[in-house]
Amino acid sequence: MPTCSYCNELFWFGGVKNGKRSFCNQECQHKGALLDIADQLPPEAVDSYIHVMQMSPCPQCEGPGPIEVHTSYRVWSAAIMTSWSNRPRISCKKCATKAQLGNMVFSSVLGWWGFPWGLVMTPVQISRNIWGMFYRPAVGKPSPQLVKFLKLNLASNYLAQRQRDAAEGAQAGR
Repeated sequence: MPTCSYCNELFWFGGVKNGKRSFCNQECQHKGALLDIADQLPPEAVDSYIHVMQMSPCPQCEGPGPIEVHTSYRVWSAAIMTSWSNRPRISCKKCATKAQLGNMVFSSVLGWWGFPWGLVMTPVQISRNIWGMFYRPAVGKPSPQLVKFLKLNLASNYLAQRQRDAAEGAQAGR
């Protein structure tokens, strides 16, 4: 079963292939173009950017870092309908724990009401939140998810700067 090169979600059918990368849909394929730009950035510049950003204040509470990608898990059900999701966010551990606790309570109240998936997925998502609240990522070593996010962010900034420079060059040429 392939995994989307951009969003890391598994997909069963369809998808879009682009060279060595597979994407779950055309939107991810379009966003995935940044992956090629990110791969071309100088590794030392990327490493420096990742280190600075990981130690920056939390974007949620503005408290001290380090920041990391933390995921909370949620499920809700109604009769024969059940929906579950993963909610990754970049934050400090304190903000991540609050989100995981909130989604655990949400799932505990609204997750059980669907048959059969509500009964199956509610304990799974609650367990994943509990594990996430007690899991401590390695200090100073960014996760692959954070590295990927920051590389894409850096590539996006680089692309935007190139587009601004091109627009300014076109205006200067008139």
